[in-house]
This record gives sequence, C-alpha cells and structure tokens, in this order.
Amino acid sequence: MKTTTRVAVIGGGVVGCSVLYHLTKLGWADVMLIERSELTSGSTWHAAGGFHTLNGDTNMAALQGYTIKLYKELEELTGMSCGLHHVGGVTLADNQERFDMLLAERAKHRYMGLETEIVDPEEIKKIAPVTNTDGILGALYDPLDGHLDPSGTTHAYAKAARMGGATIETHTKVIETNQRSDGSWDVVTDKGTIHAEHIVNAGGLWAREVGAMAGVYLPLHPMEHQYIVTDDIPDIYEMGSEHPHVMDPAGESYLRQEGRGLCIGFYEQPCRPWAVDGTPWDFGHELLPDDYDKIEDSIAFAYKRFPVLETAGIKSVIHGPFTFAPDGNPLVGPVPGLRNYWSACGVMAGFSQGGGVGLMLAQWMIEGETERDTFAMDVARFGQGVITPGYTLPKVIENYQKRFSVAYPNEELPAARPFRTTPMYDIFSDMGAVWGQQYGLEVANYFARAEGEPSYETPSFRRSDAFNATAREVTAVRNAVGINEVHNFGKYLITGPNAREWLDRVMAGRIPKQGRLSLTPMLSPKGRLIGDFTVSCLGEEEFQLTASYGSQAFHTRWFEQNMVDGVALENISDKRNGFQIAGPNAREVLAACTRTDISDMRFMDVRKICVGMTDCIVQRVSYTGDLGFEIYCDPMAQRQLWWTLWNEGQTHGMQPFGMRAMMSLRLDKFFGSWLSEFSPDYTAAETGMDRFISFKKNTDFIGRAAAEAERETPPARQLCAFEVNADDADVVGYEPIWIDGTVQGFCTSGGYSHFAGKSIAQALIPRALAHEGLAVEIEILGAMRKATLITEPLFDADGARMRGA
Repeated sequence: MKTTTRVAVIGGGVVGCSVLYHLTKLGWADVMLIERSELTSGSTWHAAGGFHTLNGDTNMAALQGYTIKLYKELEELTGMSCGLHHVGGVTLADNQERFDMLLAERAKHRYMGLETEIVDPEEIKKIAPVTNTDGILGALYDPLDGHLDPSGTTHAYAKAARMGGATIETHTKVIETNQRSDGSWDVVTDKGTIHAEHIVNAGGLWAREVGAMAGVYLPLHPMEHQYIVTDDIPDIYEMGSEHPHVMDPAGESYLRQEGRGLCIGFYEQPCRPWAVDGTPWDFGHELLPDDYDKIEDSIAFAYKRFPVLETAGIKSVIHGPFTFAPDGNPLVGPVPGLRNYWSACGVMAGFSQGGGVGLMLAQWMIEGETERDTFAMDVARFGQGVITPGYTLPKVIENYQKRFSVAYPNEELPAARPFRTTPMYDIFSDMGAVWGQQYGLEVANYFARAEGEPSYETPSFRRSDAFNATAREVTAVRNAVGINEVHNFGKYLITGPNAREWLDRVMAGRIPKQGRLSLTPMLSPKGRLIGDFTVSCLGEEEFQLTASYGSQAFHTRWFEQNMVDGVALENISDKRNGFQIAGPNAREVLAACTRTDISDMRFMDVRKICVGMTDCIVQRVSYTGDLGFEIYCDPMAQRQLWWTLWNEGQTHGMQPFGMRAMMSLRLDKFFGSWLSEFSPDYTAAETGMDRFISFKKNTDFIGRAAAEAERETPPARQLCAFEVNADDADVVGYEPIWIDGTVQGFCTSGGYSHFAGKSIAQALIPRALAHEGLAVEIEILGAMRKATLITEPLFDADGARMRGA
C-alpha cells in the first residue's frame, strides 16, 4: 500500500469513485481511494439506479444532465457496461399546483438545452401505457430519464480512475484523520498510515463518523428507503419496448421496468430515520427487514395509479438506508474551518448527481473554483457551529416526506422551527409577524396587522395571499417610514494594521476613508462574483463588512483562505444587530432619538452615535432605495433601541416591514439580489457590478485580470430590467426570454412593484439587443407574457431622495 498521496478519497461508493475519476481526468494522477470493505458497500449496491434531470435548482439540473451524458463516455473509455437504459420518463401532475411546477420547470429547461416537453393525458397513455390517467392534468416528459446498473457503473468509474493513474485500496478501514501543522493529513488505517495533502470525505452512510475524526459535524442523516420488484407482468414483457419511468408525486412513488416486471419505490409519509446515533461500522452488505406497514397507504395508491400492480406478484423487496442533508442536496466542497479537507457527502441521488459532484469537486481542488455556481450543494450553506444533529434530524425527515411535493417559490417549511431567533422575536410575533427562515434564523416576511391579512402565507406559484399586506408595508416606507431588522445581514469585523491593504486585495472596489462606506464586489480569480459587500470604515484599522447572512460560512471560508498577517477577522453576524429605518420621515425619527446632530450626515456616511441609551453604528444607506439608515448595536441593547425608535416613530407614521416588502422595494431601483442577479455564475461586467470596481487603485486585487479583460471586451450578455404584462403570476427566476421567436436570455429574478403597480423582471440578454423599449416575451407558467426593456428606475430616478440632504 502507498504511504503518501496527493489526495486520499475515503469511501468507495459511486460518489467516491466519481471524485477519483474526475481528479485523474483533470490531471491529478497521484490520488487514491480507501474503502473499508468492497466498492459499492453502503448505499450504492442496493440503489434503484434511476437517473433524471429534474431539479428545482438549475445548476443542479445541469449537473444531473452532465452526469447522465457521462455514462456513455465511461463505457467507451473503459469498455465496461454501465447497464444503461435510456427509456425516458414522465412526471405526473394531478392538480393545478403540480402542473404549475412542471410548467415552470419546462420553461427553465428551454435555455438550459434540455429537451423536455409538457404532454397531455392522451400522450401519457401512449408513453406509459400502464398509467391510469384519471385526474391527471398533464406531465413533464424527459427523454434523458432512465436507469442503470449501480455496481457496473461504480466499477466503470473505478477502472477509468485507475487508467488515469489512481490507486484503490479496499478492505482498508480508516481509523483516524490527523492534521499536520503544514495543513496535510495523516490518514491512519488498519493497514498503516497514509500521508495525504488533501482528504475527501465520500463516506456515504459513514460520512458523519469520518467527519467526526477531523472534529467536524456534517449535517446529514440516513433514512430507510424501500422499493419493490414484481414478478413478470404480461402487460410489460409483451410491450415490445421498455416501459419508461413514471414519477407520481401524488402517490409519492417512482416506477420503472425491471426485467419482465416493474420496480416501484416510495417516499412514504410514515418514514423512519436510521442509525440516529451513528452508523455501525460492520454494516454494509445487509438489507433492513421488509416493512410493508409503513408503505401500506402508498401501495394502495399505487394500485389505483398503476392497476397492473394489483395482480402482480412480488419478486423481491429492497429496503436499505441512504443519506440526506436537511434540504436534500449534496454537501460538497472545502469544509469551513479546515485546511485541505473536502466533503462529497449527502448525495442521495448518486446516479443522477454523482458525475456532476465529482466534476465540481475536482475543479474546485485543482483549479481553485468551479465552472458554475455550486452554492446549492456547497457544504458551507450550513454553518459549522450553527446547524446541530438535533436540527438535522427533523429537517431530513421533512425533506424525505416532501421529496415529491410541490416546491413553491414562497414556501416556508415548518420542521425544526423556530431554531435561532433574535431579541425581537416575541415583540414582532405579537405584532403579527409571519416568519420565514434563513440559515436557521427566523426572519419576518411580513406583518399581518390589518383585518383580513393572513397569519400564514399560502404557498403558490402565483401572487400569494400576502400580496395586500406587502402592499401596505411598501406604502408605509414610500410615504412615511418603515422599520425592520438588519439581522439577516452577514457582518464581519476586520481589524489590524494591514486591514486596509488586505481589503484592497480581497475586494475589487474602493475601500472608503474613515467615516464613509462603499459598495464593492468580491471576485474569484476568474472574475466571477463571489460577494456583494458594503465596506464601512470605522477607523483606520477597523472596518465592518456586510453581505448576505446565508452566505456567511461561504464568505468566511474565502476570507480565511486568503488571510495574511496583521489582519484579524471576526464573524459578528449575530454579535451586532439592529434596525433599518427607511422612507421620507426616516431622518426626522433618527434626529429625535439622538442628541447628535445628523443634519450633515451624507449618503454613504457612517458614524458612531448614541441612539436613546444605546451606542450604535449608523450608516446612511438603504436597500429599499429610499432615504434610510442602518443602525447597528449590541443585541443585548436591541430591545431598548427598538422602543426608542418605535415610540418616536409613531408620530411619523412608522410601520414594520418584512422581506416580502423589501424585495418589492428593491425592484423599484433595479437593485440586484445575492444568488439571483449576483452569484458565481456571473461576472461583474455582465451584471453591472463593474461600476463599483476601482480600476484606478494600485492593487492587484483578486480577479483583476479577468475584470480588465471584460472591460476591454465586454461580455456577450447584460443584465436588464423589464416591465412585464403579467396576469396573476410574476417572474420568480430562470424564466426564458423569447426574442424574435427564439430563447435568447433568462430571468434572474422578479416580482411585483407595489409602489409602481407593475410587474418587473430582471434578466440577462444579449448585450447587442439591450436597448430601451426592446419588446420580448417571457414565459411564465406556460404563458407567453409581453415585456418591455426599461432603463429608468420606477422610484427616485435621479436619486434625489436617496442621496439628498
């Protein structure tokens, strides 16, 4: 056995073998895989082996498409069979909400190059003849759907990796992982110690235990899952061609042909978590006992949807565990807080996602970044020290139960909530707050304060029943003054003698003078947007940064990877809180609450001010695009600050407002939103963020060469705003833009401007076509909606109110 290697991949399932192969494919040959038993031990060997492209996140869907297309390449490369069955598949919709979801997904697929289509019940019967279409409105057909041989595919990955120089050690159990001072690792096994520069945790069912060896908690949990293989069915083996897949969300089932019969699996509501306190090391080739009781209702439903099942005998029952993360997506990437430690875990759909996971992780390790935004599967989306096993378990159960449920754009899932709250939680709840959550933190979406306003927002693809409450809050901000918390900003304190120099390198924009703040993008080496920050200079060696709260582990990881001596970084996201007040009366409210003269406080000024009894950092800036102030304080004093502002605010028409109103208000100024308009999928020049880059500063900031190249040769696409002739549904994101009869762009986000009374979308389209008045069509829930490109903001177009004295 080798005793040194560049990368040690721990785990020999389909994901570990995919990572190993992709590392060799991208040029790293000195890599090895360590498996405690045989390849495929764990979840891989008993998987149903289905694959599909359907995923609510477009980047995940694209990676699933890559995975599926990779299998033929593997077969050609290795001469081994993956047992491919490209039979196509339909996902059924039995109500309007499910059909709306399929329409939205089909629209996304248009610009992604996926050849899916919406089919009616008559077409469903032709495609999948064993399906009872009573009550079915339609379905999404995907010709790429299919299934394969799990063992053959895993061994094909392994052979391809060996051909690229990799080594594989089976029957070798990892006992410890110990990091050396230089960041490399000693992987202690029962056959000796291996010194590795990098570790990849692809432990599958044992990923939690492998992570614990390095002192890290990975939020995932195994769930029991059961599928049934029938005896021969004449309606199947007499078809003459293989029956396609059928996904039946109403019945929480998936069905495909298996030999001369059928295979059907269930995501039943009375589901069961497995190995709650840890996966036994001696488990691997066993199955769990058959359990018909928990799928009794699911089987009864399946008999109605697929009547041939009722008279079919059962050949075998496969009941085994596999792992989920709290949101069902994988946990991939560099683990925050550790050097050279990578995660490739929680891949519950290994044969749909395994290839994409391997490719992204290999790119990340070798090239420093991935070719597309991977936040939906980034392990950093769950912060270390924030998410706990007690939180993970109910969220994983919820995710399993909702595996086939409609995923609404405005849905707030209830499990494990409330988890983390601020001092304002009870006060806001008493005021009618309707809560959402971000990164485990409760965030007010809106306030049900008027008669008839719902205390629960009904999930919908169309304008929700929170529409009127949101309109009321927007009106309060634009006509008087609104107040909300700033707790959903990630906040960082940067101090030290080299703080300014470091920020100049990490941030592409201008670093402000003392008492001022600036807006700046943060770029990857390839010029991709990895941050959208406000930088506030509180002193020559003291800066506060604010950005997305949900990306704090993602951003902290980047800061730590690029840290230098003479700089101290502290994540103060939960140590500094406060409020935003915005609207024409905001200055009067603040002035009445402090003895400090703020009459000369300019737009983008920052000062330390005592407000009421509370020492605060006050910034004159607002994401609402209105006259406004962000007021930060110690959370221990936040309630006192609240009553100071609120009591004074009552004479000025103050009302609380939530995130629904905030996201409407920002549309009035065409402000972008993180992970919508601004993400690692886009560059600064594509999104207009290049106007905040300081090309004059004498610093080789990260991403400068790429940004300058786009300055010389502008990118092919440009972010623009559109007024949409919508009906009862607005743009959410990723709807295709039709120009002259073809799809030439897509929406990044949108919504309804309650101030202007208009539906607004932001979209990336060809730069050459981006001119005032461009007429396009946007496909929203299957309907073509006319839209016009607009360049003048709907509110305060000249900035007089936002910037004025």
